[in-house]
Amino acid sequence: MALLLPALAIVLFAIQAVLDTHSSEALASSSLSELRIGYQKGGPLLILKTGGQLERRLSPMGIRVRWAEFPSGPPLLEALNSGAIDLGVAGNAATAYALAAPDSELVYLAVEVPSPRGEALLVPAHSQLRSLSDLKGKTVAFTRGSNAEYFLMQALAKAHLSLGDIRQAYLSPTDARAAFESGSIDAWVIWDPFYAEAELNAGARELTDGTGLVDDMVFYLSTRPTAEQHALVLKIVVEEIEKTDEWMRNHSHEAAQRLADATGLPSNIWQTAILRHNYGVRVVDQSVVNSQQRIADSFYAAGILPFKEDAARAMLCNSSSTGDIQVLCRREIEDPLH
Repeated sequence: MALLLPALAIVLFAIQAVLDTHSSEALASSSLSELRIGYQKGGPLLILKTGGQLERRLSPMGIRVRWAEFPSGPPLLEALNSGAIDLGVAGNAATAYALAAPDSELVYLAVEVPSPRGEALLVPAHSQLRSLSDLKGKTVAFTRGSNAEYFLMQALAKAHLSLGDIRQAYLSPTDARAAFESGSIDAWVIWDPFYAEAELNAGARELTDGTGLVDDMVFYLSTRPTAEQHALVLKIVVEEIEKTDEWMRNHSHEAAQRLADATGLPSNIWQTAILRHNYGVRVVDQSVVNSQQRIADSFYAAGILPFKEDAARAMLCNSSSTGDIQVLCRREIEDPLH
């Protein structure tokens, strides 16, 4: 009998572990009836939305998914921090900007591998602007607080210029596209698919893309309260994003058609955008946080942020992380580029 007790204890421990797991999933589903996800035009989240895979994973837990499209990262992150959505996607500069809010509860869940070719500084086809130094005194449109602003800062610095040397036009992608077409701006800093659309339909010419200037990473984010209360649900979302990224890497033509059907933009625009991008999810490690800190420091030095920001405060996991949140902290993702 004495010899059986240790074995019995092991069996009971295993059973309890299974029960604890199912209890956690039941708690997640019972306390969350709807998951609200913010996405932007294109990318893995839109593919995930059109495929319905996430709904199939969450429906047995009693959770429905509601999707909301945003024109850019800044308004999406504002909605996320205010509690209007539970999870969203935004570029690294927009994320650094949003984290400067004193009441920010934003946390990193995962990050896409860098795609610096996915944004560019564009000029009209017949523009006399031929180099970055030619931008001095010219009107350049970009979305305030977005990746485009940081990219522009880096591009100007390469030409020994600053934001003060140009006329800044803060415009949304849609408004900037109209201004570009009308000739009321001299240059436009923008990302795909707007970049690809302007190239193919408006004859836009690229002065430079982000290569050698910016990482152009895209973050998946939530808030700390949501992550602490619904870590198991968020883990499922990240798993489905990983699968979607892998599918997009291997099925670019099919992905372009799916995005065309969902947005109304022709598939050749999406094909151009997809081929410029690297798809793959990685964990937010110290190197990523260091990159975010450099962006925040640049914004502070330029007077865009009123105080120094600690990019590490959006790290979800640390040595004191406990409970269900550890399922997010312990995720191991193979580097998609290696």
